Amino acid sequence: MTSHPISHGEPLSGAGAAPATSVVFDLDGVLVNSFAVMREAFTLAYAEVVGEGEPPFEEYNRHLGRYFPDIMRIMGLPLEMETPFVRESYRLAHLVEVFDGVPELLTELRRRGLRLAVATGKSGPRARSLLDTLGIRGQFHVVLGSDEVARPKPAPDIVLKAMDLMDADPDRTVMVGDAVTDLASAQGAGITAVAAMWGETDEKTLLAAEPDVILHKPAELLALCPR
Repeated sequence: MTSHPISHGEPLSGAGAAPATSVVFDLDGVLVNSFAVMREAFTLAYAEVVGEGEPPFEEYNRHLGRYFPDIMRIMGLPLEMETPFVRESYRLAHLVEVFDGVPELLTELRRRGLRLAVATGKSGPRARSLLDTLGIRGQFHVVLGSDEVARPKPAPDIVLKAMDLMDADPDRTVMVGDAVTDLASAQGAGITAVAAMWGETDEKTLLAAEPDVILHKPAELLALCPR
């Protein structure tokens, strides 16, 4: 894995590091702000399947990056929650917002010739549908969901598959994520693990996972990429 300097909002020098030629992005919390939609979908699914009581969304939020059925197993919640959760997520998809600076970042990365992928805890069809709704799917060479690999995050499978489909060089590939599972997946794949701090991530927990690079704004990623 290539070593990069840690950034706390300052420009990255990239000293001693080969510039990235491929980027694998997580979706929720990195490219899009979907927290309000996820909260509503989770609340409705909990009420429909479990019934009365306060939906434990904060605990759910701590497991983001994982595949939804895996989160249900970890939390001891019924797997039947997936159907209404997915239904409501599709229904509310138009309310999801792309983070400020992300469209410009993607356009510039493509202009520089980088290959881009999405590797998400969502299912592949739901991820591709959301990116279509937001009008940015065309920026990505590959969009993969957790249902399309044998082992979802924190295993490296989804990152390795994205890299294989892009014919990416591991020494020149970075993974941008906002969850410990993203960083673990990147580290397991032997690529640079980049922590995205512009969403609602738990910064202390993410820093404890020892990312190679810390970014506070999407545009800071450009410092790792060749012109």
